[in-house]
Amino acid sequence: MAKKYVLEAETREKAGKGASRALRREQKIPAVIYGDKKEPIKITLPAKETNLEYNTGQMFTTLCDVKIGKDTHKVLARDVQLHPVKDIVEHVDFLRVTAKTKIVVSVPVHFLNEEEAPGIKEGGSVNIIRYDVDLLCSAVSIPDFIEADLGALNIGDSIKISDITLPEGSSPDITDRDFTIAAIIAPREEEEEEEEEALEGEEGEVAEGEEGEEGEEGAEEGDSADAEESSDK
Repeated sequence: MAKKYVLEAETREKAGKGASRALRREQKIPAVIYGDKKEPIKITLPAKETNLEYNTGQMFTTLCDVKIGKDTHKVLARDVQLHPVKDIVEHVDFLRVTAKTKIVVSVPVHFLNEEEAPGIKEGGSVNIIRYDVDLLCSAVSIPDFIEADLGALNIGDSIKISDITLPEGSSPDITDRDFTIAAIIAPREEEEEEEEEALEGEEGEVAEGEEGEEGEEGAEEGDSADAEESSDK
């Protein structure tokens, strides 16, 4: 993963809710850098730049160079706390990363050749099960996305994680099953017709059952009347 962003930071001594509120009034955001068997560093970040990066939607999968004076820390955002009403960043946890750091990240899936799929040409539609997949990979080479080729799928076919070529060094976080990413499903009209046929079949069975019950009731009434006649005689 080549792309990254840079944030200028300052160290901070004070912690706690009061100190954090004071920082936010100054348009600063409290944060912490941890990991790599080193002591955590409490820092402050510029609110505007931090929120801009968060709003890109890629903060958790893009490396960041946090510059503190002459020092630069290569990190990855692992947790962001937001204001409950304003939806702005209030705190960030950064993990120090190296080439040896392995992490699980959610990577988006790009679907290819949808219009070329025979199932789509026959009127089917794509049912996407997973828009992203959790991958275990190196923290310094997180893939931007993975690709799922739908071009050969017929109605009823699906594409599973085993059908996708993953970037070198990456593997699915889920290892106990070959899970489905997407499938081609039949047109809605056909599904409705099948449901209607099934319902009609059930109604026919119920109707036959009711007729049988009525016949039995009639027979029981006839038997009762015959018995009464015999008694009178």
